[in-house]
Amino acid sequence: MALVCSGDSASLYLYVVVWITTVLSFCQGMQDEHPAGYYRYPFIRPASSFSPPPSSAAWHAQPGGEGGYDYIVVGGGTAGCPLAATLSRNYSVLLLERGGTPFANANVSFMQNFHISLADVSATSASQMFVSTDGVFNSRARVLGGGTAINAGFYTRASASYIKSVGWDDKLVNESYPWIEEQIVHQPRLMPWQKAVRDGLLEVGISPFNGFTYDHKYGTKVGGTIFDKFGRRHTAAELLASANPDNLHVLIHATVQKIEFDKSGKRPKAIGVVFKDENGMMHRAVLSNRAGSEVIVSSGAIGSPHLLLLSGIGPKAELEKSNIPMVLENEFVGKDMVDNPLNTIFVPTNGPIEQSLIQTVGITKLGVYIEASSGFGQSSDSIHWDHGIASAEIGQLSTIAPKQRTHAAIHAYRRSKRNLPHEAFMGGFILEKIARPLSKGQISLTNTNVDDNPSITFNYFSHPADVARCVDGIRIVEKMLRSKHFTNYTKIDKKTTDKLLNMSVVANVNLIPKHTNDTKSLEQFCKDTVITIWHYHGGCHVGKVVGPDYRVLGVERLRVVDGSTFYDSPGTNPQATVMMMGRYMGVKILRERLGKAAGV
Repeated sequence: MALVCSGDSASLYLYVVVWITTVLSFCQGMQDEHPAGYYRYPFIRPASSFSPPPSSAAWHAQPGGEGGYDYIVVGGGTAGCPLAATLSRNYSVLLLERGGTPFANANVSFMQNFHISLADVSATSASQMFVSTDGVFNSRARVLGGGTAINAGFYTRASASYIKSVGWDDKLVNESYPWIEEQIVHQPRLMPWQKAVRDGLLEVGISPFNGFTYDHKYGTKVGGTIFDKFGRRHTAAELLASANPDNLHVLIHATVQKIEFDKSGKRPKAIGVVFKDENGMMHRAVLSNRAGSEVIVSSGAIGSPHLLLLSGIGPKAELEKSNIPMVLENEFVGKDMVDNPLNTIFVPTNGPIEQSLIQTVGITKLGVYIEASSGFGQSSDSIHWDHGIASAEIGQLSTIAPKQRTHAAIHAYRRSKRNLPHEAFMGGFILEKIARPLSKGQISLTNTNVDDNPSITFNYFSHPADVARCVDGIRIVEKMLRSKHFTNYTKIDKKTTDKLLNMSVVANVNLIPKHTNDTKSLEQFCKDTVITIWHYHGGCHVGKVVGPDYRVLGVERLRVVDGSTFYDSPGTNPQATVMMMGRYMGVKILRERLGKAAGV
């Protein structure tokens, strides 16, 4: 699937390529001579530069006493960046991020390289790959900006019923979303494949057409994107521009090992964290003694429960198994993890098609969401990457049997692919995501090294209701493929549709044993071809691990603010609501400390 351009598109493509080259050259020079330029903001520094904050006499805006911070935010991701930026308006904040910055990373910053970070399994990649025990490849963000730096960019709000169900304040929610949108969200230029999907959805009855909107409404719509008109990504890291630079310290390559507690009182009290810098040196950051100072964990649905376990909060047997001293027993930490299963159908086209990531979505009353992507952002760099192993193009051209997917085979595939013409990459994907799945899993420790992924199980399609909804969704997709709006791309009938489904079974890259003739059993097709759309959540649920204010139950001065607290993934795609949550909770915390009249 190539990004094949003509006319104005070709000019834009050439402009973007030249711009990328120029920007990268400039940024490399800035990195060599002026680290602050590479890090973009003066308050971002490598973890090895850490020193305790200055005394309260020299610290601005009501600092913590005894060299401590008012807030230590663990995780500079989708929620952590807006949260830290907001809290810094009035208090001292230390934001600790285990990854690097996204600002001069072309693999992160440009849509045409979308797949590269996901396919990169090196230790410095912006994404950290893991394979769930189910046999499904997945990724965790490892970069400032979190999932907003490696996702497909689609931006859409949660439904009003979702907001009500979690007990959030409507007024503050409706103030917090625009705070995000005004800084980093754009209206997309709708690509031809997305128009065909839009029209196909409407033709098969996914109506009404709601136009361009951030709102979650039944029917078909076009949502926002964090990619601008030049294909440049704008991540949650850019929300740090709204911070008070005098009150915010951001350390990158700062991997928090554990949260420290004072256990001398009636309840354990968080007092700080221990983190490792990029050179392997350990540091200790402490909280101020001021009332209201807190450690806030925003490490994501995998990272947050993982850190609580490593810090001694979790099921007793789990902690004893790893010889972790228990701070607080809580049987629910890491439990009821959910990932929204995704099934895709690759549709070959009869000619080149422009690259697009998710722009159009069909929100059905059957409990499935239909989305789409197309084309391939192939460049002189990306052609050297094995696209299918852990990328959004998962499966295409990857027909190696699971047991034969050795590193040697992968490298051989990559070498042979260099000679493939761009025209080999022609086609689009129809994506079907299950909303609110009932199948649940958990994470458990494999060791005490925070750098290693825990054991993660999602139990995809273990609940029959999820399988039934998947079948409903595949039937919608089959109708779409035979709709008149796809005839501009390829002629598809029932026989061709069956071939496409069976081709998807062969091509999709997961480690689940395959069955032949899956079109005879769409239930089996769903189970065999399941992949992820990176919308996993849970592990620190409200009412079980944290309270309604996201304070960790049973301990003091500790909160969790991220998607690990969600029972359901909000909207069709969660990034908008996770960023909103960071802003929302930042404002809410400030108002608690400063009074409701405080301006934020």
